[in-house]
Amino acid sequence: MTALDPTVKSLIADPYGAYVKLRAEAPVHRVVGPDGLPVWLVTRYQDVRQALADPRLALDRAHAAPGNYRGFSLPPALDANLLNMDPPDHTRIRRLVSRAFTPRRVAALRTPIERVAERLLDTIEPLGRADLLASYAAPLPITVICDLLGVPEGDRLDFRTWTDSLITPDPARPEQARAAVKAMLGFFTGLIERKRTDPADDLLSDLIAVRDEEGGGDRLGEDELTSLAFLILFAGYENTVHLIANAVLALLTHPEQLAALRAEPELIAGAVEEFARFDGPAPLAIRRFPREDVEIGGTTVPAGETVLLSLASANRDPEQFADPDRLDLRRRENGHLALGHGIHYCLGAPLARMETELALGALLRRFPDLALDAPVERLRHRPTMRARGLLELPVRY
Repeated sequence: MTALDPTVKSLIADPYGAYVKLRAEAPVHRVVGPDGLPVWLVTRYQDVRQALADPRLALDRAHAAPGNYRGFSLPPALDANLLNMDPPDHTRIRRLVSRAFTPRRVAALRTPIERVAERLLDTIEPLGRADLLASYAAPLPITVICDLLGVPEGDRLDFRTWTDSLITPDPARPEQARAAVKAMLGFFTGLIERKRTDPADDLLSDLIAVRDEEGGGDRLGEDELTSLAFLILFAGYENTVHLIANAVLALLTHPEQLAALRAEPELIAGAVEEFARFDGPAPLAIRRFPREDVEIGGTTVPAGETVLLSLASANRDPEQFADPDRLDLRRRENGHLALGHGIHYCLGAPLARMETELALGALLRRFPDLALDAPVERLRHRPTMRARGLLELPVRY
C-alpha cells in the first residue's frame, strides 16, 4: 500500500503535485488514510464523477465492514445528518431542507450579504493591512448562515473554534474535540427549545414546525432536527470561508487574472466556478462504503471497505480539463466536481456561489491595490486532508 500521510508538509501545501503522479500511475490506489487505516483513493475525473452518483456506494456507516473505518464519533443528535444518510431517509430530509435554498430565498439574501461585506470592509479599511481570513472571509459566511438559521446575534459563539476542533483535531489533545462536540450539542439543543417557545421568520423555526406539526413520511425526528441545524451551520460556514479565501489567494498570485477581473467585472460568475475547480474547499468527498463488490476504474473494491473520492485530483485531471493547472477565469467548459455530483450535490451551492461572488466583488472595488502582505511560501494551510484552507491570509491595501 502507498502511505498517504496527511502530515507531510508538501502534500498539505500542494496536494495537486502529488495527485499528478497518482493519476498517472493508476485511477484507483490502495493507500493508508488519514486515520491510519487502509482506504481506496479514486483520482481520475470520470471515475470520481461516476462514483459520486453510484447508489452502490453508501454514506451510511452501517455498510462499513468491521475494522475498516475509524471516523470521528458524534452523538446521535449531531450525527443523523445528510452526510451520513442514503435514500429513503436522505431523500425525505433533503426535500424538507431544500425549501431553505430555493432560488427565491437565496436571491433574497443578496442585499443582506452585500451589507455584511461592506460593514466588515468598513472595519478593516482604516488599518491598511489585515488577516483577511479572520476579519472578512470567516465572519461573512458565519453571519449569513446564522441569519438564515435565526441565531440571535448575542448567541453567535466561537463557531470557528468548534469547527477547527472537528476538522483538524489535535491527536495530543482529544479533549478539545470532545469539548467542541459537547458545546455544539448544548448550543443547538438550547436554541431549538428557545425557538419552540418563540418562533420567528427563519429556517430553524420552519424546521421545528416540520418536526412538531407535520406527520406522515415527512416528519423529522428530534435527532434529525438537531443534526440538520448543526450541518447547515457547519457546512455553510466551513466550505464558504475557504472558497472565498482560496479565491482571493488565487487572484493575488495570478496578477494577470486579477487584472482581467478588474477590467471585466462581469467575469465574476464564471470566475467563481474556476476558483472552485482550481483550489476548492473540499479535497475529498465524504467517505463511502460499497454495499457490494464494486468495480471502479478497472479495480474491484470489496464491499464494506472505505472509498475516498478525490475532488481535488479530479478537478485537475488533464483528460477532462485543458491545461488544468492554469487558473483561467474565462474557462468555458468547467464541469468541476468541487461541490459534488448526483443526489449528494451540495444543497447550499447557490448560496456559497453568491456569497463568494459578492465578497470578491466588494473586496476588489474597495481595495484597488490589494496585495499579499507576506511571501506566498510562508502561508500555511490547515494540516488536514479533510479541508483545503488557509490558517491566515495577510494582505495590505
